[in-house]
Amino acid sequence: MESILFLAHTESDGTLGKAALEALAAARLLADGLGGGKLIAGLVGGEVQGAANTIAACGATRFLGVSGPDFAAPRYASDAAAAEAVCRAAGVTLVVAPATSRWSRVLPGVAQRLNGRIDTHVTGIAASDGTLSVSRWYYRQRMEAAITRTHRPWVLLLDPGCQEPWKGTAGRATVEGLAVDLPEASRRTSVIGVQAPPVDQQTIRPDAELLFVAGAGWTKSQADGQAHAAEAETLILAFLQKTKASLGGSKSLVDLSGEGQATLRFMTHLNQIGQTGATPRHPKGLSTCCHGEEPHVVGWRFITERRAVNLDPNCGWARGKTDVLYVADAFEVMRKVNALLGQR
Repeated sequence: MESILFLAHTESDGTLGKAALEALAAARLLADGLGGGKLIAGLVGGEVQGAANTIAACGATRFLGVSGPDFAAPRYASDAAAAEAVCRAAGVTLVVAPATSRWSRVLPGVAQRLNGRIDTHVTGIAASDGTLSVSRWYYRQRMEAAITRTHRPWVLLLDPGCQEPWKGTAGRATVEGLAVDLPEASRRTSVIGVQAPPVDQQTIRPDAELLFVAGAGWTKSQADGQAHAAEAETLILAFLQKTKASLGGSKSLVDLSGEGQATLRFMTHLNQIGQTGATPRHPKGLSTCCHGEEPHVVGWRFITERRAVNLDPNCGWARGKTDVLYVADAFEVMRKVNALLGQR
């Protein structure tokens, strides 16, 4: 019988993030699908008791924890040692963890230490009749593969947004604390602070309900024969501030800065989606001035409601790739939308 370890790290405030709760839900489904496999919860952080209490009703038979000041902030050496200690103490065959930036850096090395195997960017986990398979996308999200392995332990990093987060009542969990002795060499890296833009200047919001995507058309010549990049910046930023939407950009737009052309100053390659960019999982998406061809649309694979604004009725979005296409000038549309939002 398989045994499953749910492995998560706490956030800076000691809680479990949404991605961790999604991984916990997947681990629960996996345990049920494998005929009642044993579920163990492993937590790493500065303090883990509070996080364990929030998931006390998850059905885990054991709660293992590594805590202390050395494990509060991300650091490869300490995170790897803590994760390895939890995995060895649990003695499990399967490890399910959220694909956060912290775990994505660490767990491949931990799998090597355990003589195990790891699959990253897992988007689905299925188990039936004692057989486990995971889904993963390849070739820029164009091909989906179902993967099975006989080698154990097998570590699975579940991408955020692929599973409904676990919900349950809080309680009191008994955490078995594990002692991890770190050599001085593992403490050479230290976090002295966090630099982040003000909330109203943040454009990448993974948990936003709406993804607003800007294409290169915003920087091109408009009806008067002139480019209006400054006005485009004002309109887009005003919309983001009013709606708290997340900002995405087409590859053609984010590449403009390297070609010496006018571009949106707040747009970087971190905002890029589709064609070597990110694959967002916001419930709704609004594309403006984007061509909507296949390389861009693959980035919208998990968005359930798609709308687009484009002057060209024959653009790629009109070819069955969007739910609603508004054939209109994006500048005029966004002026009106911002005005309406300002009245709310």
